[in-house]
Parts: sequence; structure tokens; C-alpha cells
Amino acid sequence: MPSPNPIKTPAGYVPAFALGYPGPQGELEIVDSSKPLPVSISSTDPLAVTPYSDPAPVPLAGSAPSSIVAGPYAPVSGRPVMITLAGTWQGTVQIMRSTDGGATKHPVTVGGFSWGRYTTNVCEPCWEEQEAGAQLYLDISLVSGAVDYRIAQ
Repeated sequence: MPSPNPIKTPAGYVPAFALGYPGPQGELEIVDSSKPLPVSISSTDPLAVTPYSDPAPVPLAGSAPSSIVAGPYAPVSGRPVMITLAGTWQGTVQIMRSTDGGATKHPVTVGGFSWGRYTTNVCEPCWEEQEAGAQLYLDISLVSGAVDYRIAQ
């Protein structure tokens, strides 16, 4: 019987691999016809798959006529967070992040550099959270005026 996948020169070899999953005691189980990949289908029609994503939380919105810390906002993981700042104001707005219910808040950074610090009106994506349960706050420090703020997904 001829080989269905002949090995041809110049290599003379083929790298092989196998698909596996953790067994009952955590050991490697190689997928084969007697041990198929453990999946479940939630519908009798495998093509009728409905994607699901968590609903977006209620936006954090308001107006700050003086310096405040606004929040918390608990974003859904894996989706961009939009920030809108509007009004006639001077000062800074810094996005802060907490993983302990707001007891400690840290300014967000990217690559070790300050991120999410604003001194003017904006409407842009500002953060994408990956950790469930993390909360965002706005540390608003005004010199003058009032800022309208909104963060949402």
C-alpha cells in the first residue's frame, strides 16, 4: 500500500506533532479516535453558534467643578475603554487603576511611561483592561473651570 504522505528529499524527515489536553489527574492525554478532544456543543445545530460578550457596564459620567476622584468604573475585560473630557477647564485628569476595591489606586502606565494623563478635551480609547475585577478611577485636579467627563465601553 503506498504511503499517503511520502517523505521526499532533500529533507528526508517530517516534524510530527500531536494535540493533547489534561487528563483526569492532569497528565497529558493525546487526542485520537478513542480519546477525542473534550468539547461540548450547546445546540443541536453546530452552525447556530451565537457569540456572547458581557454587557457593557454603566458609563461613569459627570461634571467636576472642583478637584475630585471619580469612580469606580469596572470595565469588561478585553474591550477598549473610551474617555471623553469636555468643557472649559485647566488642570489634569489622570486615569487610575485599582485591584483592591479602591483602597490603593495607581496611575496607569504603558511600557513604564505615564499613560492616561490629560490636560485638554479628548474623545478617544484610553485603556483596555485584561484583569477581571479591576476598577478605573479619574483623578481630576482642576486649576480653574469645570470638566465634563465620561468613561464607557
